[in-house]
Amino acid sequence: MDEHSTQPSRWRSPMGIFMLAAGAVGVYYLLTEHLTHVTQAVPYLFLLACPLMHLFGHHGHGGHSHHTSRQDDQDAAKR
Repeated sequence: MDEHSTQPSRWRSPMGIFMLAAGAVGVYYLLTEHLTHVTQAVPYLFLLACPLMHLFGHHGHGGHSHHTSRQDDQDAAKR
């Protein structure tokens, strides 16, 4: 048995393909039958996206914590 074998993608399994198709049908139904409701919700979705991006988007640059010492601050000030 190969130790480095990878698992097949979840979205390429029969259940994954079914979920993608069901999602596409659901989005089509929302856009064709309830377009006015969807357009009324767009501003609220933007407002909801802001705190979610703030919570989940800070992992790339280290968040809000500052891990510098006084020596690093003095060296930066000299430059």
